[in-house]
Amino acid sequence: MKRSAKAVWKGTVKEGSGVISTQSTVLNDTQYSFKSRFEEGVGTNPEELLAAAHAGCFTMMTSALLSEAGFTPENLDTDCKITLLDGKITLSELTLNAKVPGIPEEDFQKIAHDAKEKCPVSNAFSFEKTLTATLLS
Repeated sequence: MKRSAKAVWKGTVKEGSGVISTQSTVLNDTQYSFKSRFEEGVGTNPEELLAAAHAGCFTMMTSALLSEAGFTPENLDTDCKITLLDGKITLSELTLNAKVPGIPEEDFQKIAHDAKEKCPVSNAFSFEKTLTATLLS
């Protein structure tokens, strides 16, 4: 399987801007700029897209591992924060709030941490990845 995206940039890094499009067209000429990356401008940025990819992949892997273990998740809500520090991405922080009927806390924690290690996006990242997983009643 291959997936693709395309970026087009015009102008200097600070005054210019670009657009990003994805094969699925979910992003279709979506704007990005210096301001949307480093300040508070309108548009997306690479770190936000990495956070979305990590949150989505990890959540799907968690669902798969829970299902394999015989549990049906009612709700898996994952937030991901990507840290860019001194020109390097240094950290991906996953926070999972989950409602999974009938699962013991210990099993839930093991499955969530296994999902973090097995998620293909996690494996693509060489920087630190953390997880805080909370089982809601």
